[in-house]
Amino acid sequence: MNRFRLLVVCALNLGNGMVDSAAGALIPYMEKYYDIEYGVVSLIFVGQSIGFVLSAVLLEHSRAKLGRAKTIALGQILIILGCISLVCNAPWVVNVLSFILIGYGLAASVAMGNIFCGGLRNSTSHLGLFHGSYGIRGTTGPLIATAMMTITRTIWSRFYLIPLGFSVFTLGGFLWAFWNFEKEQSPAARAAEFPVGTESAILGMARALKTRTVLLGALFIFAYQGAEVSISGWVIFFLINARGGDPSSAGYVSSGFWAGITLGRFLLSGPAQRIGEKRFVCFSTIMALLFQVLVWVVPHIVTNAVAVSIVGLMLGPIYPCCAAVFLRALARSERLSGKATISASGSLGGAMAPFWAIPAEEKRDE
Repeated sequence: MNRFRLLVVCALNLGNGMVDSAAGALIPYMEKYYDIEYGVVSLIFVGQSIGFVLSAVLLEHSRAKLGRAKTIALGQILIILGCISLVCNAPWVVNVLSFILIGYGLAASVAMGNIFCGGLRNSTSHLGLFHGSYGIRGTTGPLIATAMMTITRTIWSRFYLIPLGFSVFTLGGFLWAFWNFEKEQSPAARAAEFPVGTESAILGMARALKTRTVLLGALFIFAYQGAEVSISGWVIFFLINARGGDPSSAGYVSSGFWAGITLGRFLLSGPAQRIGEKRFVCFSTIMALLFQVLVWVVPHIVTNAVAVSIVGLMLGPIYPCCAAVFLRALARSERLSGKATISASGSLGGAMAPFWAIPAEEKRDE
């Protein structure tokens, strides 16, 4: 049964990756459709990060009251509602609110999937599969979005019909696979996962941040996801504005970056477990930094595109390796709130990345 559950959580992450990854390729078309500026359109990342923070605060209590299946179902329903709003070309303020719903749903599925995969044997490899499935849709999302905008000339919002349909499909499979999950656990395992007491959601998050593992993990993932969003979503602007690239093809570079992440998670997570996750993360971080510097200093679009893909390859296994290390270091009762808090910190890093890019872009244009 656990094999089927692993398949289901990977399918769930596969669909959610498309929602999350395509925004960067769609941003130029959102700007044009709503006639808004660079900083205003980036509010979708702020909205998504707010959803992650709300998830960090509420997720542990939601699972305690509803169980794993209903908690994920609630998150998927929120993603579905958010996609419906985007498809309907709602006012921009409503779209930002929709990304709050989407952020909560994404955070819920990532946190719960991490805990499930982290509890399996060979957890790092299974976490690599889980996050690699996210990378597949991260790769195809910008490709499909760019093709829809440049070839079919459709309106940007129609892209979200695809993740909307996928979310509806995976919702039923997850409910069926995990409906009786808690009943199958032993009383001791269930008691270890749910802390006893009436601690409020806010205090639970504060308690998680006092844990050394969560605090350091949150800081690291904050920087990691900030870098990931900067490269994936905003490298398109860099290639168009700084390198004179064609907007119709620049979006494909983002897919190359996600292809690198996907291959890294599928191919390198297993070796990382054998070498040692901490050592491998240090090596991958240094290599990613070196190739990122290559993007900055070499004024050649093809070289930049290849280097960005290699950066993705190096960054890919970092997240599953870190997730495995964090989960091993946390007690069972701390895992959900701790992992949700770390994920929320990562989303905040991703939300702040566009605002770091704004002054840099303005300074370059002066």
